[in-house]
Amino acid sequence: MQPRMKSPVFTLPGAREALLTISKATESRVPRATLELVNVRVGQINGCSVCVDMHCRALKKLGESDARIFALAAWRETPYYTEAERAALALAEATTRLTDRAHAVSDEVWSEALRHFSEAALGALVMTIALANLWNRLNVATQQVTGDWIEQYI
Repeated sequence: MQPRMKSPVFTLPGAREALLTISKATESRVPRATLELVNVRVGQINGCSVCVDMHCRALKKLGESDARIFALAAWRETPYYTEAERAALALAEATTRLTDRAHAVSDEVWSEALRHFSEAALGALVMTIALANLWNRLNVATQQVTGDWIEQYI
């Protein structure tokens, strides 16, 4: 496999740094493991191998169990996630699949997320989901290829 081009974040001066600045702003508001779970789930939905690989590796570095990582695509049917993580994952799915229903992010999904996260944390979570979708679109459009090279970025 060969990428179509070098990633736009490496060809446009300042692009990567800008995205990393946004990412950094979210880190203290929501547990890192929750953010990584969200990043993996969004990557799974969008078919972004780079993001799935990178964020699964990040979860392993955080000490997450194989069961929690391997079962993420079926998180609703497993006992491995907290209520807060489930709320974050539901929000991630709804926000990623905007055209799947008339009201993409239902009041039910939003209320459940609000039950577990403060407004600042919820803002960080929404930013993380949006940023994950941006990274996925950049990687998928340019057919970026995953591999051991991503270790340097986690």
